[in-house]
Amino acid sequence: MRRHTSIVVLCFVVLAACKGSKGGAETNGGTGSSAGSGSSTGSGSSAGSGSAMAAPVPKEREPIETTREKMLQDKLERTGEKDGSKGDKNDSEWVPAEFKKGAARWKDIGVYVDGKPIGFLSFGELPITLKPTWVKDKVSAEKRPGTDDPGWRWAQQRFYKFTDYLKAVGIDAAKVKELHVVGPKFSQTTIVTGKDLKSKASDEFMFRFGGNTFGKAIPHSLSTFGNGKVPDKIAGVMIYITKKPPTLVRNEGLFLDGVEQNGVPYYGEPIRGGIRVYLDDKVATIIKRQDLDVSKATKSADGELHWKLVDVLTAQGVVLDKARELWVIRDELRQDKPFSATELPNITFTASSQAKGGIMISLGDKSLRANALALHTRVLDPAEIPVVTADD
Repeated sequence: MRRHTSIVVLCFVVLAACKGSKGGAETNGGTGSSAGSGSSTGSGSSAGSGSAMAAPVPKEREPIETTREKMLQDKLERTGEKDGSKGDKNDSEWVPAEFKKGAARWKDIGVYVDGKPIGFLSFGELPITLKPTWVKDKVSAEKRPGTDDPGWRWAQQRFYKFTDYLKAVGIDAAKVKELHVVGPKFSQTTIVTGKDLKSKASDEFMFRFGGNTFGKAIPHSLSTFGNGKVPDKIAGVMIYITKKPPTLVRNEGLFLDGVEQNGVPYYGEPIRGGIRVYLDDKVATIIKRQDLDVSKATKSADGELHWKLVDVLTAQGVVLDKARELWVIRDELRQDKPFSATELPNITFTASSQAKGGIMISLGDKSLRANALALHTRVLDPAEIPVVTADD
């Protein structure tokens, strides 16, 4: 009898646990982690990607759970930082990016051609003509109570082909000797030749951003492409057209004429910090606060120093004769209407610590924080400007 009683009690305990588990899953919405984290866009490997080449995604679908705003907020909460764009950080906590050392030197992912910087892999600073390759991806989704919803849904993710990037900045892939995608460790550098770039496999040689429209650039390629190495993230991209490329020594790093490379070959220390100024999608100059000539500034009543933007750019060799528009980039997006060519001569800027590593652009009563500036010699069509989608 005692044995039968124990069995009955045990059954009730197990049944209660099952019901509690089901109820908890329904209460929490079954969000869980993103499904599909082990697949890739092809037969090769992709660092951190759970995606497969896209078929058209149905237009009618529920809103994605992880929007850009939610992802940014989660990042801020996870790191314990406040939103510097809203002035929440104390000035005493902020350190100009150009003074950071060590691994932080590579935080800004520069693209260098024969040692000359031409761009940076940041969503807001991508060439305006570079379009994404949309890739189907599994993401977590609401699981409705009392249903068999799987807890995930298909969405789309942005990938960018390196061959498309080269074309967007005016580089003929056929003239490239080698293209190096450098990872956190130089020994994990992806090396591809001009011949590789012309092959069909180059369609799988891409990069994406960790937060879709923000964050660190992450590479993807077939495991058989180039030298077969795929770092987990990108520290820099080096393109060699006329210069001799460094040689990769297994488990050691990159060497040029027997000398180990710890920076950017033919350049030196990687660019870190400053306000990048683009002219038709190529870096024209970089404004750094410590390099500004104080004698060329005017001081306002509050003691703030103001520089005329055209004077600073002209002094740094930027030709503005054909400039038609100036776009302000901040938080990796073009968020404001552009300044016209007639407004350009009247724009001033300040570079105080209140700009949180950027500058404050001013025209009359209008004042905007800028992390980068983009000049164009033509008026852009609004349809050309990247739009953050629901899947982002």
